[in-house]
Amino acid sequence: MRRVRVGMVSTIVPVYNRAVLLREAVESVIGQRYRPIEVIIVDDGSTDDTAERAEQLAAAHPEISVVHQPNRGPGPAREAGRERAQGEFIQYLDSDDVLLPGKFEAQVAGLRARPDCAVSYGYTRHRKADGLLIESRWKSGGGVVETIFPSFLRERWWDTLTPLYRAEVCDDVGPWTDLIANEDWEYDCRIGATGARLHCHHAYVAEVRDHGAGRLSRCGLSPAVLRARARAHELILGHARRARVPGDAPELEHFGRRCFLLARQCGVAGLAVESERLFAVASDALGPRMRLRLYRAAARTLGWAAAGQLAARLDGLRDAVRSLSTRPLSPRPDDLPSPSPDATQRR
Repeated sequence: MRRVRVGMVSTIVPVYNRAVLLREAVESVIGQRYRPIEVIIVDDGSTDDTAERAEQLAAAHPEISVVHQPNRGPGPAREAGRERAQGEFIQYLDSDDVLLPGKFEAQVAGLRARPDCAVSYGYTRHRKADGLLIESRWKSGGGVVETIFPSFLRERWWDTLTPLYRAEVCDDVGPWTDLIANEDWEYDCRIGATGARLHCHHAYVAEVRDHGAGRLSRCGLSPAVLRARARAHELILGHARRARVPGDAPELEHFGRRCFLLARQCGVAGLAVESERLFAVASDALGPRMRLRLYRAAARTLGWAAAGQLAARLDGLRDAVRSLSTRPLSPRPDDLPSPSPDATQRR
């Protein structure tokens, strides 16, 4: 049974080979005015000097502890920290991002004022790798949203560090998965399936930073990533069903179309099993559609991988035709305007 310290905010920082960025992330937590806090750094099998830097931070700040484990990915690393957290509130923070001053103070106050809410969120800004700060409400944040569903079927409009959770809701939904992509989206949708209500703090609370090392969330469409995304989408639809999202919700249709595209991408990558399962998710979300029936017939004849590859070629051909149809035609010589007398004299 996890021991809970009333009022404490526990920040969980998974890290892998990011010694310099780790220091800046942790300092953004230590610099919060709010107390009591704890910081749990989970070194996920780093092969550089990150583990040593983490221990140095812990030696300098009594609020910090360090967990070392073999490399298992972001979800299991966060879970290792959550299992040790003592706080009434949980903050997840990736090692390449930072919290803004006053985040804990404002969001804890918001949750205190709204005991019916399980999560508090604010706005997230974006700093590019060249240092340019994008002062916009990153990922469409900005409106007041009462619950995670149905809007999270369209996009995950906050980042991992944006929300502050009551620890009890994290306990209720269980451990993080070992997915290597979309694991944070799936986690939040699992919370959404409980009907958890949201508190909005109308200010910037966090900053996502790009950097030369890249981010796992932008790791392309490798087979491993596609498999993880396929599994995540299956789980997310199940969470939406438990949340009783209406079958005619436009967000559900958007999600179904997204699943259909991902099913075709899996086919192109040769992932026949994932392609077929995602197609089933898309069909569940979208209901009977002529295009889906035609695609299913093609897949049963050619196989799911071949159907995805064929669809990709047809999409490419359609884009090429569309490009040609919108390209301005070169004028014929007779259509060219005659030069004015003044223009003739100037040449």
